[in-house]
Amino acid sequence: MARIQLYDPFAETAFDDLFRTLFRPVRNERTGAPAQQSFRIDVTEDDKGYTVHAELPGVAKDDIQVTIEGHQVTIAAEAKRETERREGERVLHVERFAGSLFRSFTLPVEVDEAASAAKYENGVLELRLARKMPQAGRKLSIQ
Repeated sequence: MARIQLYDPFAETAFDDLFRTLFRPVRNERTGAPAQQSFRIDVTEDDKGYTVHAELPGVAKDDIQVTIEGHQVTIAAEAKRETERREGERVLHVERFAGSLFRSFTLPVEVDEAASAAKYENGVLELRLARKMPQAGRKLSIQ
């Protein structure tokens, strides 16, 4: 007599591995770190505008770009790591991130790029973002 066996596609290890890793972040094969990283920011407001503090440890000042487009502020950076190894040295464990960092956020009021300033010190980027003064509407003449 033939024996009936149920087929369960999710019981196979290939499917099991696929679904276990589906929601994990993609990892960089070379470093083992997540492929894309973000960074922490604090945004405060006063009567003059907004102050943003962004933690970017280990990033050189020249590798940071800040873009302001109306209400939207974008901070992009490139974290580089020294890969020089001495003869006979081998890597046992790597946790430090090397790669692109990106963060974009929207403010409730447009930002005046000309009156804004940025400062980078001790791994913290400080942005002083001035509010753009609202322009008075103009009247159209009816012909």
